[in-house]
Amino acid sequence: MTQETPALNNPPFSLFSKFSLYSKKLAAGLETIGEGFYLIYRHGLYKDPNNPVNTRYVQYFCRRLCEVFNIEVQVHGAIPREPALWVSNHISWLDVAVLGSGARIFFLAKAEVEKWPILGNLAKGGGTLFIKRGSGDSIRIREQITEFLKQDIPVLFFPEATTTDGTRVKKVHGRLLGAAIEAQRPVQICVICYVNQNGELDMVAPFIGEMSFAEHVQRVLEMPKVTAHLLTLPAVPVTGHTVETLTGEVEQQMRAGLLELQRKVLKVMPDGTEAT
Repeated sequence: MTQETPALNNPPFSLFSKFSLYSKKLAAGLETIGEGFYLIYRHGLYKDPNNPVNTRYVQYFCRRLCEVFNIEVQVHGAIPREPALWVSNHISWLDVAVLGSGARIFFLAKAEVEKWPILGNLAKGGGTLFIKRGSGDSIRIREQITEFLKQDIPVLFFPEATTTDGTRVKKVHGRLLGAAIEAQRPVQICVICYVNQNGELDMVAPFIGEMSFAEHVQRVLEMPKVTAHLLTLPAVPVTGHTVETLTGEVEQQMRAGLLELQRKVLKVMPDGTEAT
């Protein structure tokens, strides 16, 4: 009896193909991280990490990361170049790569990121500011952001203070928005939506729950191609605003903007209805 040749789509082959793709992405990721450190030390970014000129290197690195993780970034609307305090909804650590590939900005991150192996040093060298949640650190950071904005250095933070599954915008914490008021610079709002190949909200990209960072990186490396849609909204002038009123307006516009973006790029809305 002649033994049949196994079909190419059987489980062992699929597993091998999946492992091969994972290995290639992991190797490309490590190469990109090495390239990031090369940029930091070759151009001396660590000596003056928040120099606005450095954002060009941050943008290049973020675009390389998106390539590694097989994320296509589509920008809706023009990316403003005017000095502003940037805010965005927060779904994943991938947001930094997506936002950084579209706009030349520096980031504000939670203090734990600074302690991450390798990536913490990379983020610090790339001009990231770190804040401890629930501590007096926020006052110092707000003052620092104010000075940056006065020098026309763009900074982005995630005012939800936590990640979500991308279906909606949570409560906005606006204490740091006071930096825009003190510096008399507008607030630039943008929103992100991750879409899978079926035109649905992607559920692999969100970094939520009890999953460790290492586990989520592995899931992302195994993830099929995802499109990250980035929508910029009109800048919000701060004249006449208090921190409270500015927070309310930013939250309202972020929620409306995310809904607008979802209707534009999704085939099926998060509630199961067809997008219109």
